[in-house]
Amino acid sequence: MPEKGKNGVENGGDHKVEGNESGRMRTAETLLRLLPMGLCVAALVVMLKNSQTNDFGSLSYSDLGAFKYLVHANGICAGYSLLSAVAVAAVPWPYTLSRAWTFFLLDQLLTYLILAAGAASAEVVYLAYKGDTAITWSAACGSYGGFCHKAMASVIISFVVVTCYVALALISSYRLFTKFEPPIAALSSSNGAVSEVSAFHA
Repeated sequence: MPEKGKNGVENGGDHKVEGNESGRMRTAETLLRLLPMGLCVAALVVMLKNSQTNDFGSLSYSDLGAFKYLVHANGICAGYSLLSAVAVAAVPWPYTLSRAWTFFLLDQLLTYLILAAGAASAEVVYLAYKGDTAITWSAACGSYGGFCHKAMASVIISFVVVTCYVALALISSYRLFTKFEPPIAALSSSNGAVSEVSAFHA
């Protein structure tokens, strides 16, 4: 009986340690998913309020397709960050295979979405500052300095969001490919044998 009680205490201690680790991981991932939401909202608000009127005319973010794309991308990422943080905090652990795949695919998709929007907007900001005589695009920031400063601030914040999403994509990919077996390996183990398939035949 003492032996059994000792093992019971040890097993209980192991489960407690695993529970504490899962709780810390859940809290850390939830916070990491909430961080991009605040940054996306900040970048979105800065760009939405970005307009300037002077003797040369009026200029607004809505006049440029890249900036409208950036606003929409930040809005989508903010919504996804909130929903994914709620999912991580509310849904019981451990991760299932379908849940791991869902987070992996969506994290990848949102990473590329905000990266593309930030890159397109950064190119427009560069042209606004430097101009390009080859395409007859003159520098506009000399006349619309305030507009350019706000646009640059929004783009910089968006690239900080990109780094957050890259980290989330790495976490979700690490979880998927380390916690679960590849489909071929899983099928082979269920059949009890590993079959070798040649890719090419002479």
